Amino acid sequence: MGQYLPLVVLMALAIAFGGLSFVASRLLAPNRPSAAKEAPYECGIVPSREPPDRFPVSFYVVAMLFIMFDIEIIFIYPYAVQRGVVGEFGFWAITVFSVIFFLTFVYEVARGGLEWGPLHRYRSLEQDAAMVSAARDSSSTIRRVGLEGRDDRVTAGGANTEEAA
Repeated sequence: MGQYLPLVVLMALAIAFGGLSFVASRLLAPNRPSAAKEAPYECGIVPSREPPDRFPVSFYVVAMLFIMFDIEIIFIYPYAVQRGVVGEFGFWAITVFSVIFFLTFVYEVARGGLEWGPLHRYRSLEQDAAMVSAARDSSSTIRRVGLEGRDDRVTAGGANTEEAA
């Protein structure tokens, strides 16, 4: 028990220091609250509306997926280190866990739980066929920027035809 005495003393000193710091902060710090000090701060922008009370459920689903990835790695690591000890039972346990996790991940991706951007509308096949038709060439698909309002006498090289003559 004597070998743990330095550890117990150090822990007692750490707890005492933390407690005394909080007490000293309460007693010695000036207490002048104001609306500006109590307002939420985000890049110097004053919020124009109240924040929503609830996060969307998809946020929690994505958070749970990240936790599941961590659990899977924690579960696989001991097997990788002590493969001979856990043997075939450990292999099948990890395989079943990984398959179940993979299927839930595929379900979540197929459900659209990881798509945070705006909704994507699918194009019709007719629009796609018109985009790759043989009637289109470089003059109909490439927009010439900066030519609006220029004199027709200016050639593609930038020289005026009257000056060249």
